[in-house]
Amino acid sequence: MSLLAGVLAHADATQAAEPQVPVLWDAKERLPKPDLSALPRLRFLTTTDFPPFNFLDGSGRLSGFHIDLARAICAELGVVDKCQVQALPWNELEDALQKGEGEAIIAGIAATPESREKYAFSRSYMQFPARFIMPKAKAFAEPILDKLRSKRVGVIGGSAHEKMLRDYFNTVQVVTFGTPENLYADLKAGKIDAAFGDGMRFAFWLGGSDAAGCCRFAGGPYLAPEYLGSGMAIATRKGDAALAAAFDYALQEISIKGTFAEFYLRYFPVSFF
Repeated sequence: MSLLAGVLAHADATQAAEPQVPVLWDAKERLPKPDLSALPRLRFLTTTDFPPFNFLDGSGRLSGFHIDLARAICAELGVVDKCQVQALPWNELEDALQKGEGEAIIAGIAATPESREKYAFSRSYMQFPARFIMPKAKAFAEPILDKLRSKRVGVIGGSAHEKMLRDYFNTVQVVTFGTPENLYADLKAGKIDAAFGDGMRFAFWLGGSDAAGCCRFAGGPYLAPEYLGSGMAIATRKGDAALAAAFDYALQEISIKGTFAEFYLRYFPVSFF
């Protein structure tokens, strides 16, 4: 279980009175403050169809976690007057960046070996832990491994979460599903004891009307980059490593000052950590 990189110190988040906020930055590490005075403008490129990260609100205004985060980054870097956020279709983002129509993409691009061939990345600002959910009356707290022995646990078949479940929780009875809807229906009906999957998606289901207050998180959260990736990062052109490093500074400051926590709780009222 030690290979599950980062079963967070406050792993029993579902038992806490207040939502838990992920802390991905070491406050003791001091990153150098960049000088962007020579930067003519800082244009973030994003999309409109990835709520709650980026979407058009009821007034048609570009909104969301990424929009607030981009503006906070500009404030930390002292370039508010040079800062813009522009929305494009997803399949146009890469070309727009390479053509110089923007300086960065903030749209949930994952930093993978393949994407690093195209982009320079900031450090991750958001990661997506795996979580268990169970009926409220039966939900376990950590340590959870022995408590799950022989339990029927549902997971989406063929997913990274299925592989992770089989590798690290190999005493459970794995029940695979083709769709989240069928997984949730069987959990609510008591046909499985628990479900395992993406914490963020589970959080939205738990907070929605379909769950009807049936269930809660149990144990976790589990961060395992070798299965789930390293999370979201801001992408710049491959030659703009200095700008990516400037984003690291701003993101750390946003975390230390509590601004990130404010955004997280605003857009994710059911915390997935």
